[in-house]
Amino acid sequence: MSAQSPSPKRRGRLLRFGAAFVVLLAVAGYLVVQYVTGAGGSGCRVVSSDGDGTAYEFTPEQAVNAATITAVGTARGLPERAVTIALATAMQESALRNIEHGDRDSLGLFQQRPSQGWGTEQEIMDPTYSAGMFYEHLEKVRGYEDLPLTVAAQEVQRSGFPTAYAKHEPDALLLANAFTGRSAATLTCAGLPEATQTQGAQAQAVGPDAVRSALVRDFGQLQQTGAEVSAGAQSSPSPSPTGVTAETSGRTVTVPVSRETNAADGSSVEERGWQLAHWAVANASDLRIERVSYAGREWNAGTRDDPWVDSADTSRDAVRIVTGR
Repeated sequence: MSAQSPSPKRRGRLLRFGAAFVVLLAVAGYLVVQYVTGAGGSGCRVVSSDGDGTAYEFTPEQAVNAATITAVGTARGLPERAVTIALATAMQESALRNIEHGDRDSLGLFQQRPSQGWGTEQEIMDPTYSAGMFYEHLEKVRGYEDLPLTVAAQEVQRSGFPTAYAKHEPDALLLANAFTGRSAATLTCAGLPEATQTQGAQAQAVGPDAVRSALVRDFGQLQQTGAEVSAGAQSSPSPSPTGVTAETSGRTVTVPVSRETNAADGSSVEERGWQLAHWAVANASDLRIERVSYAGREWNAGTRDDPWVDSADTSRDAVRIVTGR
C-alpha cells in the first residue's frame, strides 16, 4: 500500500519552511564571512574630513595593505596622486587583498605576473615589493600626474578592462587622504587585537619589536621614521637619533616626527605624524596595538563609533604606539 501524499496545504507549509531555512542559512553564512574577514564589528572605516558623510568601510586586512601601499609611495617621495592611482589599481585588481590566484599566473595586490618579468611568485606576494614595482613602472609614465587615473593605471597594468579603474577613484582618493595624513583622525578600526592572536604557531609576531620591524618593512630604514622602541619595563627617557625623547615603558613605540624625519614626498610634519598614526591603527589587529596617540588625539582599540578622543598629550613631535602584552 503506497504512502499517502501530503495535502497541498501541507506541501505549501513545507515549501515555506524550506525557503525560510535556506534564507536563514544564507544569513548565517553571511555573518560568518563578515566575522572572519573583519567586515563586521572588527572592521575599519575612513570618513571624509569635509564632514559630508562620505565614508569607506573595509576589513583590517585591506586596511593594512592600503597603509603599506601608501607608505611605500611616500617613502619614494611620490605625490598623493601616485598613491591614489596605486590604491585604485589595487582596489580593482584584488579588492586590496593579497590573493594567491588570478588570470593565468597573476598574483598579489596588483595581479602582477611572474612570466611578464614582475618578479618571482614569492616577491610578488610581498605587498611592499609589489607596491614598489607598481610605483617603479608608474614613474616611467610621462606626465602620469596629469593623466586621467584610468589612463595612468592602464599604462602600467595593460589590463583587458582598461576603463575599470575609474570607478574606484573617489574611494581611493578618500583612502589616500587618510593614509598620507592629509586628513587627521579619519581612520578607525574597531577590532580587538587580542582576537587575532589565537592562530597557533602561524600567528604573526606582536609587541614593540614587531611594530618596529613593520615600520622598517613599509617605510624603510628607521632613520627615516625615527622610530624608537623601549628596551625594558622601567620608565626612563632616552634620546632618539633626532633628539626627540623616546619612552622606554616596555610596551611603547615612540616615532619622532620632525623636519629631519619628515616624508620625502614633501608633506608637512603634522601630515607625516597622521600618516604614521593611521598606519598604526590599520595595523592594530595584526600587531596587537592597543592605543595610538598624536597631536592631542588618542585612538583606543575596541571602539569605532568615536575612537579618536581628546588626549592630554598635545605634542606634534611624536606618535606614540602602545602595544598589548
